[in-house]
Amino acid sequence: MYSHGSESLIKQAREIQESELQKFHSRLVKLLQGKELGHEAVDSLQRLHLILSATKYTRTLPPELQKRLQSLLSSPAEQFQVLSSAVLRETLPLSGQEVNYNQENFIQLNSHAAALLLSQAGSRADVSSLCAHLLCSLDSRQSEGQANSLAHTLPILNTVLTHSPECLTEDHVTLLSKKLVDWLRYASITQGGGAPSGGFFTGPRSRQPVPIAELDGTVSGDFFTVLCVGQGFTEDQWMNVYSFSMLRHWLLTYHSVANGNNTADTANKLQLSLSLSHSHSFCNDDRSEVDGSVVSMVSATSSSSRLLPPKERLREKAFQYCQRLIEQSDRKAHKRTDTDLQKACLVEAVCILDCVCGEDASLVFRTFPCIKALFGRLSSDLSFARVLLPIAQFYLNHGEMAAVDCESVWTLVFGRFPAELFNSPFLAHEFLRFLRLNLESLQLRVPQYSHSFPNLLKFLAWDSPAVVDDFVDLLPSLVTAGTAVELLHTLLDLPCLSATLVLQVRSTCLPISEPGGRGLLSLDAFRSQSFRGLFLFLLRGEAGSGDTIDRLSTLHELLAETADWPRVVQCAQTVPVLLHIFFDTVIAVADEKLLAHLVQVMLERSSLLLNIPKYNKEIHRVFSCHLLRLCKLHPSLVVDQSHELLEFAGATAKVYSKEEIYTHVVWVLGEYLSASCDSRCSVRLITSCFETLEAVLFEITSSAPPPGADCPVPRVVTSLMSALAKLASRSHDLIPRVSLFLSKLRTVTRGGPVAWCSDEEDLVAIVTRGEELWSLLKAPGVAQSVLTPPPLVTTPQWHRDTNVAMPLRLRALTNLTHSQ
Repeated sequence: MYSHGSESLIKQAREIQESELQKFHSRLVKLLQGKELGHEAVDSLQRLHLILSATKYTRTLPPELQKRLQSLLSSPAEQFQVLSSAVLRETLPLSGQEVNYNQENFIQLNSHAAALLLSQAGSRADVSSLCAHLLCSLDSRQSEGQANSLAHTLPILNTVLTHSPECLTEDHVTLLSKKLVDWLRYASITQGGGAPSGGFFTGPRSRQPVPIAELDGTVSGDFFTVLCVGQGFTEDQWMNVYSFSMLRHWLLTYHSVANGNNTADTANKLQLSLSLSHSHSFCNDDRSEVDGSVVSMVSATSSSSRLLPPKERLREKAFQYCQRLIEQSDRKAHKRTDTDLQKACLVEAVCILDCVCGEDASLVFRTFPCIKALFGRLSSDLSFARVLLPIAQFYLNHGEMAAVDCESVWTLVFGRFPAELFNSPFLAHEFLRFLRLNLESLQLRVPQYSHSFPNLLKFLAWDSPAVVDDFVDLLPSLVTAGTAVELLHTLLDLPCLSATLVLQVRSTCLPISEPGGRGLLSLDAFRSQSFRGLFLFLLRGEAGSGDTIDRLSTLHELLAETADWPRVVQCAQTVPVLLHIFFDTVIAVADEKLLAHLVQVMLERSSLLLNIPKYNKEIHRVFSCHLLRLCKLHPSLVVDQSHELLEFAGATAKVYSKEEIYTHVVWVLGEYLSASCDSRCSVRLITSCFETLEAVLFEITSSAPPPGADCPVPRVVTSLMSALAKLASRSHDLIPRVSLFLSKLRTVTRGGPVAWCSDEEDLVAIVTRGEELWSLLKAPGVAQSVLTPPPLVTTPQWHRDTNVAMPLRLRALTNLTHSQ
């Protein structure tokens, strides 16, 4: 894990003697007393941090050294802030000074000092006290020294609220809501620092205030927002930016406090889109809610909002702020970075509107016209896909209440998004997260969801490792009685879909012909009109156009060269996992008719898979597992699908190429083709099955395997022998035929090695099994009870049944053995 040098340093740090450590502390104190701290101080602090962190025991530093380290928290050099904070977090506070929240703590507050304060909060009461002091520091008039601490107060408040929202009181909520209203709605509308008016005698007094501008360069005629620009910004404008960054977090938090929700529920809802990473100085005056304000076009009709309680007033101002951002986002930005900022702000604005509408249903009807217009403006441009997802969330949450038509929204989200943006990793993550968070609502309110799996699976086919966890959660919701068969085919064709998506991307990048070069045959086939229908079926957008295609073998031949492509191989590795989930789910939603159809699909598709190394065997293993499970739950499936099962079992070639699933098909026929499992099972059907299996067994034990094929595995041979013995025990007329074959088998093997079995130990095991079955069939009554035992024997409950003598005998034997 560590290099040899690193392990040596850690070992030295752990084994340092107390006397040597005290000397080191003394040298460090003298070093930190100097006016200028250089590389030696940095090296010493790094060594001290290693010593403290290398052991699981928490140490206490000398008081003088502790004070020196605390003073470094306000050092102008951030390197010393980082080191001193890291060291202090590894130590215990001085006795009697566990957490001292006084005014001095907040004068030079920065992110590293804030992290230290949080780490020293040993209980919920400490966190609550820290939160109270932070809020008080916001409410008090800021002096010259304290102004800078405001830049770090909101971020640490945000952190406290994330982990311990329950430490808030109603007074805290009221206070911070008022401050956020001031910063959001009543920030200055002039640029910070002003601009020179020109001339030779230009000085501070000749500087005239310059109004803030919009992103398109025009002068802003409304209140300041995060999308306003200028040469400089005032302190309250920076607080406006910070306030918007934490607004959604705060709305969710105070809503949870008001409703008494627990911490976990709150944490699941918190989704911050913007960072709190700015550090600037702030103004000295305590701006009122009237001074410096501008009449807003957005809020001209809501002047009565000042009469609302603080929380409701913040909600109203958040609504106005977001409306203003949506208005500003329609302006043409001069810089690309500003365009990206517009998109980020739109995402946050729509999420905040969704939040406030969830708290106050009356705002839904005021918000929907704006959201609807925004969707109409952005829906044709997929570069705004990450903005359109929050809009879809808004429609999902409030569309039913507003009685609006959501068809166009879901057509875009489940149609164009996966079809055209499957190769966007950021959109894939956010889109699948949207589905997971709203799974229940989508199933109930969006009929397109369950039929969109051909499109949704494109995310998985393109980047399987990144999204497979999402589809493990999503797949059960896509399995319905109407889509199960097509979904099974689609899962089996995922490697083909992966290859097709790669070809689709390459076809737009590579020239149609490369002179002198060797082109991809699969790419030529993708561009060919002759095979266009095959690829278009794989790229279909929704279910319902058919379960599968007739020319699958042709498709697999065209895609043969893609079998070793990394995306295709990774996609193939996820298919067995998803198939297990599919079968686990379909059992709960399917009737016997559908299950019979699925059995038929498994038998057919076992021969129609893209030839990828190990892929076919893994799929056969999954099919075998769930074929047994389905037949055990519904034994009548064997009679329903007897024709298909016998056709599969009668193909000798499958013994050599599909031994896994072939063995299980044979076992199922021998185990469940019985009148005790299904009254429709006749002697004629048993005889037909017997003759089919007998012919296969005779063929593989009387000749060498085909050229290029290995000898049949012993399990196939013994399964065939056991199945014949079981069928004969149910129709005694067949017993002589089985006995004759088994006796011939023993006679033939005595003559030496045989062509159909190259391993002597395997041959001995096969013969031994044959002799056991032959001995059983000599007594037909015994053979039937052994080979086809009744349920009473296979699932005994004698030790629990009080109506039989077995429990009494067991208790008597127990008493006799324990009394000795």
